[in-house]
Amino acid sequence: MPIDVARIRSAFPSLDAGAAHFDGPGGTQTPKQVYEAIVELLSGPVANQGTMTMAEQRAQSAVTGARQAMADLLGADPDGIVFGRSMTALTFDFARTLSQDWGPGDEIVVSRLDHDANVRPWVRYAKKSGATLRWIDFDVTSGHLDVSDVESVLSDRTKLVAITGASNLIGTRPDLPAIAKSVHAVGALLYVDGVHLTAHTAIDVKAIGADFYGCSPYKFFGPHIGVMAASPALLETLHPDKLLPSTEVVPMRFELGTLPYELLVAVTAAVDFIADMAASEGTRRERIIASMNAAEEYEDALSHRLRDGLKAIPGVTLYSNARSKTPTDLFRIDGVDGASAYAYFAQHNVNAPSSSFYAIECSRHLGLGDEGGIRAGLAPYNTEEDIDRLLACVKALAEGAA
Repeated sequence: MPIDVARIRSAFPSLDAGAAHFDGPGGTQTPKQVYEAIVELLSGPVANQGTMTMAEQRAQSAVTGARQAMADLLGADPDGIVFGRSMTALTFDFARTLSQDWGPGDEIVVSRLDHDANVRPWVRYAKKSGATLRWIDFDVTSGHLDVSDVESVLSDRTKLVAITGASNLIGTRPDLPAIAKSVHAVGALLYVDGVHLTAHTAIDVKAIGADFYGCSPYKFFGPHIGVMAASPALLETLHPDKLLPSTEVVPMRFELGTLPYELLVAVTAAVDFIADMAASEGTRRERIIASMNAAEEYEDALSHRLRDGLKAIPGVTLYSNARSKTPTDLFRIDGVDGASAYAYFAQHNVNAPSSSFYAIECSRHLGLGDEGGIRAGLAPYNTEEDIDRLLACVKALAEGAA
C-alpha cells in the first residue's frame, strides 16, 4: 500500500512553520505521538525499574517495550538490544570492550565511506592495543564501495571490520550481506553503522549478517538516544567496564547507569508511528516492513525528481552517484561556497545544510576537504513542492540571480 503523505505530514506540527526540510539525515522532525509519549511517562509515577510499585513497573515497562519495539524494527532479538546515550558513545564503549582481546599482529578494518563515529573509536583503540589499522577505499567518481574493496584488505589476522550501511554524506549503500559473508569467512566480526540506512529501508539485522548494528532513533522520528543490536550469545562473551553492583545480565551489563525511561517510551512511539505509515495488517514487524517498503518507493520517486532537476542546472556537481543509495544527495554549485548557499536557502525557508557532516574521511577522499558540500536528504514527509523550492533556489544561485 502507498503511504498517505498528507496524513503523515499532519502528525508533524513543526511542518506548520512552512520550511522545506532536507535536513533529515541530521535528524528528522518529530511526530506528536513521540513527544506525547514523553509527557505521558513523565506526568505519571516513575522510579527506577522494579516490580513492586506502580512507579517501578512503569519504568520497567518502558524498557521492555522499547527493546521489543527496536527488535521489531531491526529484525533482531530483544535480549540483544542495548541502549546508550548515542550511537557514537555506544561505539566507543564497544570498541573499548572488544579491544581487550586485540594486540600486535591483529588487524582492524575501517572504511573511508563512514561517519567518523564508526571510524575514530576503532582508530583509537587499534592504536592503544597495538593492532594494525587497515582502510577500505571507495570509487571517487561513482561513490561505490564494492565487496572486492573490502576483500582486498581482509586477512586471517582481521579481527573486526567496521562499515556503514549507508553513507550519511553521499548515500552509498554497500552490499552488506556479501560483505558479511567475506568478513565471516576470515573469522572476523562485522560492526555496521546503520544510522543513515535505518531511516530509509526495512532492516533485517540477521539477514544482513551484522554482528553489531548501531542506529539512532532521532534519524527516524524518535528521540536522541543510541541503539545497538547484537545476538545475546555474542554479548555474553563480552565484559565491559562497569560498576560492581550493576548486573551482569545481558543486555543490561552494557547500559551504564540509569536509562532515560522517557526517551525509551518515545522510541516505542516512533516505531509504532513507522508501522502505521502505510495501511496494512499483521504483526508490528510485518506492518513495519510494509510501511518502510512503501516509504522507500515514495522517497525514490522524489529522489529521481531532485536528481534530474540538479543535473539540469549548469554549474551543479553531484557527488552521490552510486548505483545503490539512499535518497540523499551531496552537491556543490560552481562559484558559490557552501555556507553562503546554506544561508540563502534558509532565507527562503529551505533547510539544506552544507558541511562534511562528520564524514570527514569521506569528504576528504572525494576531494572536498573538510568543507564537504550541500546535502539534501529526503524523508516520508517531503513533497514534490519541497523539491521544486530547493531546485529554484539552486538555480538562482547557479545563475547568479541570488
